Amino acid sequence: MNATLFFLILRARQRIVLTAFLVTVLATAAVSFILPKTYTATSSVVLNFKGIDPLTGLTMPGQLLPGYMATQVDIISSRNVALRVVDALKLAQSPAVLAEFNASTGGRGDVRDWLAELLLKKLDIAPSRESSVIDITFKGSDPQFVAAVANAFADEYQRVAIQLKVDPLKRASAYFNDQIKTLRDNVEAAQSRLSKYQQEHGIVSVDNRLDVETNRLNDLSAQLVAAQGQRMEASSRQNMALGASGSESPDVLTNPLIQNLKANLSQSEAKLAEMAQRLSPNHPQYQSAAAETEKLRNELKAQLRLVANSVGNNATVLSQREGAIRAALEAQKTKVLELNRTRDELSVLARDVDNAQRAFDTTSQRFSQTRVEGQAEQSDIAVLNPAKPPIEPSNPKIALNIALSVVLGAMLGIGFAVLAEVFDRRVRGEVDLVDTLDIPVFGAIDWKDTPARSVNGLQALLRPRRARLT
Repeated sequence: MNATLFFLILRARQRIVLTAFLVTVLATAAVSFILPKTYTATSSVVLNFKGIDPLTGLTMPGQLLPGYMATQVDIISSRNVALRVVDALKLAQSPAVLAEFNASTGGRGDVRDWLAELLLKKLDIAPSRESSVIDITFKGSDPQFVAAVANAFADEYQRVAIQLKVDPLKRASAYFNDQIKTLRDNVEAAQSRLSKYQQEHGIVSVDNRLDVETNRLNDLSAQLVAAQGQRMEASSRQNMALGASGSESPDVLTNPLIQNLKANLSQSEAKLAEMAQRLSPNHPQYQSAAAETEKLRNELKAQLRLVANSVGNNATVLSQREGAIRAALEAQKTKVLELNRTRDELSVLARDVDNAQRAFDTTSQRFSQTRVEGQAEQSDIAVLNPAKPPIEPSNPKIALNIALSVVLGAMLGIGFAVLAEVFDRRVRGEVDLVDTLDIPVFGAIDWKDTPARSVNGLQALLRPRRARLT
């Protein structure tokens, strides 16, 4: 089928085309005027989240998640928000609504749930693609009612968002309050153990006392080293004084009395040797000189013994002093070790107090912060554009429906014309003769012209046509 044949068919079936077109347009117009008018009201809310909590200054990653906007849409369209809207508008208290509910459900169920379901069916939530604005749209037959419902959904959504944020904080605040009491008791118990330990051991300042005792221990160690050196020196001098070479002892050599006795003994021995050459041993002078020499020798031995005893006594004293210093050193060492143990135990108790105090301070700070957050009913949601009662209905759109009916009517008319042509095939032109009879066409007669025309006109009627051979 070519375009010429198509237009010939439409021309021949123009009644069908016009009838289908007019019926479609008129029916659409009638239905559009008959259908009840539907009004649409939209309330826009904006989510003013910046990712930072205004109270704590901390980042709130929950609001930065990709599903945050979808979560807010689910909250708006939840049954909880719808029930709040029903209560806010007092819809369940209307006698007309109660009568309609009884007629629709037979009195079964809750009228609030029934109204919430009806509201949610006519509610449309549309979040913006690249912004934080959400449009809350409600449709109905009353312009004032649809605007009130859209605004009520926006308001109740704000309240529910605040409640969802505040309720967990209130529960957390109660938990922290209980924990603070326990932690306060722990701090008091740890402080009491520390104080009791200090009183039992008489501790005022462990570090200062430990420094003093440590210095004393160091002094005793130095004294012990010095006493050991003195005792070793005294022992050596004692051994030398009591030995065969006692006369060479420093104590003997530095003793003037012994040196004087030695000089006198040498003179007496020299005098005795001289008398021995002149006198016989029985001579009174010789015996007197011998007695004096022996006396001097005995006095020298006595003085040597006294020096040796003196050195020995000195060594004994130094040894006793070394023992006393050693005993004092051991006692001081035990005392320092005891102070170290006391300091360690005191440090453990003090650390327990610090840990308990730190836990109490941290919990108190978190409790104060949580309590402030739980009492701050601030919302991140604000109404950007409240809904206004619409002036013009959103449905039915008469102009759009008629425009669509014109297109649809034209398509239906063409369709019906083609369908009628299929069931009632007619010859519309030379192409139909060639296709149907399978014979060539040599000419066509225009039956609309009159036979009274001139010869030229008659020749024009018999216009030759190019034959179509098959």
